[in-house]
Amino acid sequence: MTTPPSSTPLHPTIAAVTDRLIERSAGTRTAYLARLRAAAEEGPARGRLGCANLAHGFAAADAGDKEMLKLTTRGAGAKPNVAIVTSYNDMLSAHAPYADYPPVLKKAVLRAGGIAQVAGGVPAMCDGITQGRAGMELSLFSRDVIAMSAAIALSHDMFDGALMLGVCDKIVPGLMIGSLSFGHLPMVFVPAGPMKSGLPNGEKAKVRQLHAEGKVGREELLEAESASYHSRGTCTFYGTANSNQLVMEVMGLHLPGASFTNPDTGLRDALTRAAATRVTELTLQGGPGIGELVDERAIVNACIALLASGGSTNHTMHLVAMARAAGIQLTWDDLTQLSAVVPLLARVYPNGSADVNHFHAAGGIAFLIHTLLEHGLIHEDVETIMGRGLSRYCVEPVLDASGEVVWRDGPSQSYDEAVLRPASDPFQADGGLRVLHGELGTAVIKTSAVAAEHRVVTAPAVVFDDQAHFLAAFAEGRFDHDLVAVIRYQGPAANGMPELHKLTPALGVLQDRGHRVAIVTDGRMSGASGKVPAAIHVTPEAALGGPLARVQDGDVITVDAVNGTLSIAVDAGEFARREATGSAPLDVTGTGRELFASFRAAVGSADTGASVFPLLTATQEPSLV
Repeated sequence: MTTPPSSTPLHPTIAAVTDRLIERSAGTRTAYLARLRAAAEEGPARGRLGCANLAHGFAAADAGDKEMLKLTTRGAGAKPNVAIVTSYNDMLSAHAPYADYPPVLKKAVLRAGGIAQVAGGVPAMCDGITQGRAGMELSLFSRDVIAMSAAIALSHDMFDGALMLGVCDKIVPGLMIGSLSFGHLPMVFVPAGPMKSGLPNGEKAKVRQLHAEGKVGREELLEAESASYHSRGTCTFYGTANSNQLVMEVMGLHLPGASFTNPDTGLRDALTRAAATRVTELTLQGGPGIGELVDERAIVNACIALLASGGSTNHTMHLVAMARAAGIQLTWDDLTQLSAVVPLLARVYPNGSADVNHFHAAGGIAFLIHTLLEHGLIHEDVETIMGRGLSRYCVEPVLDASGEVVWRDGPSQSYDEAVLRPASDPFQADGGLRVLHGELGTAVIKTSAVAAEHRVVTAPAVVFDDQAHFLAAFAEGRFDHDLVAVIRYQGPAANGMPELHKLTPALGVLQDRGHRVAIVTDGRMSGASGKVPAAIHVTPEAALGGPLARVQDGDVITVDAVNGTLSIAVDAGEFARREATGSAPLDVTGTGRELFASFRAAVGSADTGASVFPLLTATQEPSLV
């Protein structure tokens, strides 16, 4: 196994951020672990069920499984029962491969000494389909629905471990949050892999921009889109879905090398079987449970990997929400302090021209971890599903003569430094993520895809309360000048915090015409958004009285990603006296949105994870199950 020099000291800033996180989270983490340990009991969980309960639990099983499930005492030959929680549907390309997984997983679990049942399914929606549509207003909330759905699947007291099947944007964070409510159980996350490379993402983006300018029609645009998104598997750009996969592997919750192995290959199938084997081994040896693995160091490692790879801004909320589910109080300031010392090591679209398949071929996650460990930029001393030590992930999977997976030493150097570089020679010295503070609130900006000359923009505001109104104004030719597009009332309490990726082609056109442009919003941008500077997730949001509600057309706004400020050139007293203009959407109905009124009323702020779930307090001691 490749093991970077163990004598490399951890960077002092990373050590300090970790220490502060541990101190800040002491009460809530202790309460979480107490809950977790109280839920852990010796022997199969189904042994606590009454006979009628247990009979319901195996009524549909075949005769052999039924006999095994009747045994509830480990000493009498009882086998652990592994839950399969799946996000399968055949509309999402990333999730379609999961159709084939349950029988494969069941067979592998049985061979390893356990039993498996499909415990339940969780919804999986596609932001690519819902961009600019009403359904996008359900997207962020679907994360918490997925968490609750996963909890329902695991709530039957039938299971001793779990396999969590998910890939895309809200699905993996939702599965993680749900899993952490059952943190005493060993769990393995099972990816499905990216589709093979199609039309390069940069070429697709050019066609989108030409369409926004009216230079190509719908037929040409659809041809380009379908040549890029063309088969089963995850989209190949480095957005939120693929950021999920990288983060899960670096947290030690995937098998090494599993994240970016393509579907419908022998290696993918072998990795799937191996995941089932591994979770069965963990249940037989009594853990550790996922709640023990996801500690402060693992969360810091996830942040570091996200920054070093130029990952999605959506994880500035998802990582916070996931951490809170484990009693860990991660903040945006933690992320920005880490970003200042973690170098950018990857150029994957939208931060470059390569896709995730190119990243994987260049050395991928194995090399990324190797070089971060080698330079003291990530914690080695963590627990993973493979055992203790992150260096266990500096390996790559291959097939042996029998068609099963084995691991060999991973690369100690990049195979393509245009895509992936060592920490000694990064693309840029910082991770390309900043938190902005100023009169307009607190926001996040991702600079890894923004050219240096566009990282400070000062321009008059054009204010809209709906992205469709901005796009209509653009189509009318009203923007032949520098501008900061203020798109407000798009926060979680207003309308569920939709992504505003539909704005990217229009803003890109203005930027290419030589105008200074930026966007400021309390909404989100896609993980695929790139070259236009975007101050996003502004909190407090306009619908809750945030300063964006008082911005007027023509106010001069500065988005300064270099110095970390978000300011408005209006006298402070005058600005404070202004009345709010505009309003949150009054009719949030249709496409199921009316069902989420309680979510909009209860959701927390973006910087606390935009979740409807409260942080566990140090005095709470409810049972996990």
